[in-house]
Amino acid sequence: MGMQTQALVSAKWLANMVQRNLVGPGLRILDTSWYLPMMNRDGRKEFARTHIPGASFFDIDECSDTTSEFAHTLPTEEFFADYVGNLGIGNNSHVVVYDASDYGAFSCTRVWWMFRLFGHPQVSVLNGGFRNWVKEGHPVSGTYTKPEPAQFTATMNRSWVKSFEDMTENMTSQKFQVVDMRPYNRFRGLEPEPREGFDPGHIPGSKCMPFFSFLDDDGMMLSPEALKKLFEKRKVDLSKPICGTCGSGVTACHMVLGAHLCGAPGASVYDGSWYEWFIKAPPEHIASEAKSKL
Repeated sequence: MGMQTQALVSAKWLANMVQRNLVGPGLRILDTSWYLPMMNRDGRKEFARTHIPGASFFDIDECSDTTSEFAHTLPTEEFFADYVGNLGIGNNSHVVVYDASDYGAFSCTRVWWMFRLFGHPQVSVLNGGFRNWVKEGHPVSGTYTKPEPAQFTATMNRSWVKSFEDMTENMTSQKFQVVDMRPYNRFRGLEPEPREGFDPGHIPGSKCMPFFSFLDDDGMMLSPEALKKLFEKRKVDLSKPICGTCGSGVTACHMVLGAHLCGAPGASVYDGSWYEWFIKAPPEHIASEAKSKL
């Protein structure tokens, strides 16, 4: 891989590593599958049945700040270090993350971003996910052996995380562009949110780039050329600061990866995303086409 860890690795490359028995302290694979309630899928149960040989399960809900009123908010440095150390990941491990969603990538970009956020740039997304791993006929396993714990030290880059206060302040200062990764009609306020008690809509001034637009029909990340065109089309300037938001901070990370692949590595994430904004923002800061029709 050389000094610079590639943000994406192919199933072919990873299958070769698995075949050569190279999964271990130097290479760790994580199944990060996580689904919305409406998807009726259980990532952990599916992992127990079938996964990439040698992979461990990374639970986004478990590796979070359990005291927060919002879903899977970022954990502390200590908690993250302890959690990934228990999965056999040390500061020298190359980590490959994937999920088993039908999209090819759904929750794995969040975990890719978390590793980078906590000071571990040696992390890659399996391009095409488990969906393509299986389609290409690579081996799967239903057995799990817990790795030997490793020592991991985490240092969080706080500038990559935006708070509700940062987002509110930005409405006036416009220090960074805000890009929302939810489907366009939820952004517009015309289609319901997948969680009870939340109306759709968006943060005023934000732009919409649905997370699945970063992937092709086969679930592979678009090429850097195609990604650059996508950002241009949405009038998002890759040379200026960008912050991603979504429902709860998971698919926002597709934009971070997309920008990274275009040579703009430092995009941030509004961790609370729409579910925090909807609860805390005053009504005039909830933009929605549905409201204007009343």
